[in-house]
Amino acid sequence: MYSYGGFGPSANRTSYAWPNTAPANAGPQVISLTKAQIEFKNHMRLLWEQHVAWTRMAITSLVFGLPDTDVVLARLLQNPTDMGNALKPFYGESIANAYANLIKEHLLIAADLVKAAKAGDTNAVAAAEKKWFANADQIVEFLARINPYFPKEAFRQMFYSHLALVKAEAVSMLNKDYKMSVQLYDRIEREALMMADMISNAILIQFPQMV
Repeated sequence: MYSYGGFGPSANRTSYAWPNTAPANAGPQVISLTKAQIEFKNHMRLLWEQHVAWTRMAITSLVFGLPDTDVVLARLLQNPTDMGNALKPFYGESIANAYANLIKEHLLIAADLVKAAKAGDTNAVAAAEKKWFANADQIVEFLARINPYFPKEAFRQMFYSHLALVKAEAVSMLNKDYKMSVQLYDRIEREALMMADMISNAILIQFPQMV
């Protein structure tokens, strides 16, 4: 499991632009982060980068029926466990496991949606999409319950955008519009890093002495 060691007042620090509630024209609040805090933020970004990268690889394998499909899906489904483990030092095993299960459901629904779209089953696509957005709401509400600093509605809107972009990525691949699928992935990747920062920033505010 990832370690955030090396904490404490003597740890090396660096300046970082932190989101705040100051007036818009006041600019970002610059605070000092420890090396461990920066490593934590980078680790959260890595997990979300892996989330979208392996999702794209899974879409590719499913769309084209590649022989690596099972292996790729297995690696993709390691991501929820890794994301849960990132929360474990702060919230404990029970919450970490519950979060991992929600992220796993998010990925399994995505796979079902791609399979239904490939089969041309519009009813199954609609059902999966409805379930997918309901799961997104569950994830958002879960994170808001465990962390009062979590920007719930901003994250919800970004998560909705994430779902729409991933669906469009799969559809463009099915339609053999590969250039569009790459352009969509670039947007997905940028949003994923922003989502990672929303989560890690809220955790660092909630547990300033733990990282």
